[in-house]
Amino acid sequence: MIDRLFTTLDAALRTVFAQHRGDQACPTVAADATELSESDKKEAGALMRVNHVGEVCAQALYTAQAFATDNEALRAHFLRAGAEETNHLAWTEQRLKELGDRPSLLNPLWYAGAFGIGLIAGRLGDKVSLGFVVETENQVEAHLDSHLSRLPAGDHASRAIVAQMKDDEARHAFNAKELGAMDLPAPVKGLMTAAAKVMTTVAHRI
Repeated sequence: MIDRLFTTLDAALRTVFAQHRGDQACPTVAADATELSESDKKEAGALMRVNHVGEVCAQALYTAQAFATDNEALRAHFLRAGAEETNHLAWTEQRLKELGDRPSLLNPLWYAGAFGIGLIAGRLGDKVSLGFVVETENQVEAHLDSHLSRLPAGDHASRAIVAQMKDDEARHAFNAKELGAMDLPAPVKGLMTAAAKVMTTVAHRI
């Protein structure tokens, strides 16, 4: 338990404060160069900041769920999924720098809130925890799909990243279903949607 506590704390500090490197190269569209006006850069930066916050929250959720479960195989699954999400964290961080923008100033708050939610889901049992993964990933997939329509048409670099993230999130939801996720009640899904709306609205600006 002490080892798990220190590992969990280390993961939190690295997610919020460290520079990230993925083990997969950032997706690109080689044939299409990105050339953006200042206004397009500003809009793309705001959207990619929201996506970066989503990845901070994903790290928190998977870390909390791995900490909460007593199932060693499931813990390993959560940790693998979190490691895969590190690619997304690195890609969105890199893209923000390229756009001359910054991550959300509230990332420590976003991480803490998401960790608390993940811990509660994990303590309610593995099937609930996996159900939470499915619903979260479904909502993130829909959110990323909306960003593909909102990103400037010429921002091929951001579009390539978002498209790959969308595919990965769908795979994570499928894997959680295969492991026995339960379907969450409609009121819970509604609360998750409302919380995500608050996060995306605030992170778009701050």
